[in-house]
Amino acid sequence: MKFICTKENLSYALDVVSSVASKHTNLPILMNILLKVGDSKVELVATNLEVAVRVNLRAKVENEGSFTVPAKTLTDFVHLLPEEQVEVELEENELTIKCGNSSTKIKGVPADEYPEVPGVEEEHAYVIEADVFKQALAQVVFAASKNEIRPELSGIYFGLFTERHGGLVMAATDSYRLAEKKLSVEQGKDEMRCIVPARTVYEIIRLLSLARSKQTETKVRLWLSENQIAIRFDDFEITSRLIEGKYPDYAQIIPSELKTTALFPISVMVNKIKAASLFTTTGVNAVVFDLNANQHTIGVSSTSTQTGEHSSEIEADVKGQENSILLNHRYVLDGLQNIVGEEAEFKVNSGEAPCLFQAKGDSSYLYIVMPIRQ
Repeated sequence: MKFICTKENLSYALDVVSSVASKHTNLPILMNILLKVGDSKVELVATNLEVAVRVNLRAKVENEGSFTVPAKTLTDFVHLLPEEQVEVELEENELTIKCGNSSTKIKGVPADEYPEVPGVEEEHAYVIEADVFKQALAQVVFAASKNEIRPELSGIYFGLFTERHGGLVMAATDSYRLAEKKLSVEQGKDEMRCIVPARTVYEIIRLLSLARSKQTETKVRLWLSENQIAIRFDDFEITSRLIEGKYPDYAQIIPSELKTTALFPISVMVNKIKAASLFTTTGVNAVVFDLNANQHTIGVSSTSTQTGEHSSEIEADVKGQENSILLNHRYVLDGLQNIVGEEAEFKVNSGEAPCLFQAKGDSSYLYIVMPIRQ
């Protein structure tokens, strides 16, 4: 096999696939990238058996063939090459790379030892605006559970054309907080529900960010089947297994009526919470929020036996009853940093019930935090 391409194109293609290639106790070859050179295209493939990524590399093909080489070695080396043409050729069991006045040989493993990467099951297909999709994924994935005691909570719920929304609804919860985002779908109408692993979602966000630097396409194509999700954008395709099981009916914890609503500037609130966080007990992270309708303020206070105590107020448009709630400041900050806009609404029923954060005038995103029980 032999092909010639630019360093820029090769470097980009390796960046796309290399993060999926990982150490695997039983299959060391999964640390490698598979190079498949056909009559008219070069494809790079990497998989960890849960997730697989393929990318098409723009190159001039001279000889067909396939081979695998360690992902880290090849990627790190190509990044160091000058911005010139790169000639890649297989000579016996070594990949020879020539660029400028240097020539390098990297040892690899024959391609027939690489596991077969299944193709996309193109059953239920949808088209979504790429930037909107990427932002929506980022707005929910952080709320997924970090441990896998309940596997379904370590993933992101995808609901397409369900009773909650005539488009795509994504939700994530670790049972202490919940993030939900609704977005429109440009093509597709099949009703589907599935749970996508958080690791896959982080990888999709990374790939979409990487591909946007090339700025060629604007739409993401998405496929779902019983046990697989696949996404195509620009030159790459990512496929992943889905998490088995049923996602909990989270809609029942979303409050329908709220006794107190406060409208506040997000940046001011973030600073007040960060100040209060310096005076909280590690691990509990408890900050008190007092919603005062008469004075139109939100009080933010905290106490720590180690560091002292803090209290401050922020001007806010507070309507309804007086209310007070104790919340984990980390959870509140996570939510506020994912709300788009300058102002947010803080909705509370009581110190014992879940509270809700939302951007002013935007019902497409909501973030719920459970109170700390005193």
